[in-house]
Parts: sequence; C-alpha cells; structure tokens
Amino acid sequence: MKTLVSIIKDHFIWRHQILKLAKSDIIKTYSGSALGWAWAIIKPTILVLIFWFVFSIGLRVAAGADGHPYILWLISGLVPWLYMDEMITGGTTAFLTYSYLITKMKFPIATIPTFIGIAKLIVHCALMVVVILIFVLHGYYPDVYLLQLPIYTILMVIFYANWGLFAALFSAISKDFLNLVFSFTTAIFWMSGILFDVRGIQRPWVKTLLMFNPPTFIAEGYRNVFIYKVWIWEQPYHLLAFLFMLCVMSTIAVWSYKKLHKEIPDVL
Repeated sequence: MKTLVSIIKDHFIWRHQILKLAKSDIIKTYSGSALGWAWAIIKPTILVLIFWFVFSIGLRVAAGADGHPYILWLISGLVPWLYMDEMITGGTTAFLTYSYLITKMKFPIATIPTFIGIAKLIVHCALMVVVILIFVLHGYYPDVYLLQLPIYTILMVIFYANWGLFAALFSAISKDFLNLVFSFTTAIFWMSGILFDVRGIQRPWVKTLLMFNPPTFIAEGYRNVFIYKVWIWEQPYHLLAFLFMLCVMSTIAVWSYKKLHKEIPDVL
C-alpha cells in the first residue's frame, strides 16, 4: 500500500510534466513527415481497409451483428485494439525509449508509461471521432449508449498503464521478456475476438477463458456501445472478470515497481 501511495503521489506532483511529455511524445512520433498528424488517421485507415477487403471481399464474410455492415462491426472493435497494441508494445519499451529521463535526471519512472498512454489516448480519441462519423455516414447516429464509451476507455487506459509499468520494468532488465511480449502480441490479436464474434463460440470453456481476456472485454465493450446496444451492467460477470484481471495486473505492477525500480537506473 505504501508503494501504491508513492506512485499516486508522484503522478499528482508531476502531473504538469506528464501532460507536457505526452504532448512531446505525439509531436516526436509524427514530426519530420509532410503529412504529420494525418498519419495518425492514415495508418489505421489502411489497416482497417485491408482487413475489410480480406474478410468481406476475399473470404466473403456475412454482414456484421444486428444487421450492421461488416466494416462497422470491424472498426468498432479494431480501433480500441490499435490503442491496446500500441500500449502492449510501447508500454513494454517505455523505459528503454525514455532512458534519459531515468539516467540523466531525477524523474519518477512510474509516470513514464502513463504519459505514453495519454499520448496514445489523444490519437485514440481522434480515431473514435472518425469512427462515429463513419457510423453517421452509414445512417447510424449516436444514441444514449454512447454515454458509456468513456467508461470502457478509462478502464482500458488504467489497465494498460499498469501493464506498461510492469512490462517496462521487466523489459529493461531482460531482453528475453521484451522479445516474448513482441512474439505474443500477434497471437493475442488473433485470439481476442477482434476479427470474429466471440458470441458465436460454442465451447463454454473458451467463452469463460475469453471473459478474463482484457482485450476481448474492451473490444466487446466498444461493440456494446456501437453495435450490440448493451449496457455495461447488463453483463456483470464480464465486468467482474475484467475488474479481477485489473486488480491482478495492478498488484503485479506495484509489486514489481517496489522490487525493481531502484535497479533500473543502473541497468539502463
């Protein structure tokens, strides 16, 4: 508990610097190119179009759930995955990327994954505006279910901020852990229901397992907002499973920070 309080205190004291570094991270990511920030929209758009072509044209997948076009079903789950993917990899390399903050100045390392997450969140919010516009162009206008979108977003940000802290600590100490994460990221994508409807799975044990998979919960949550029209409290077991995984991830992150944070400057 003392370690957790210390982490929260660091976030409060350094809150202005965290926001400035988040802005700096975005500028650094998209500077140096003619299109600049447009790449934040162009890259995911290309990815969505590729998957849409493969599954709708090549494999001739039927329409999405509840009569929605497949492209709408696809983007409502794929866009949150883009944030999760960025945080799985970007969070893991956080200390390696910003090693100068750790080795050359007295900066609270627990806040590094946080400002990276905020930077990715700004891009994510811009993409969500595009998603809403695409739905409107297809004749599906925002409704009351959109009010729960911030809830899923906040849960996603909190979970992957904790993941980033845990993974950044271990990847700074072991390159094997870094390579392991990179190796499993693609597998997580294909097994999390981003491209297929998990509600159609017939085996109960697989459904139960996916309930405890955070990417599945988040992707399905976004689809609850845009496609299924389901309130978050209408699936209490899914929510409890995610909150359980969030508590586990937070506990592991805080424990890892307590044990390893003093060694990180020497390792880097």
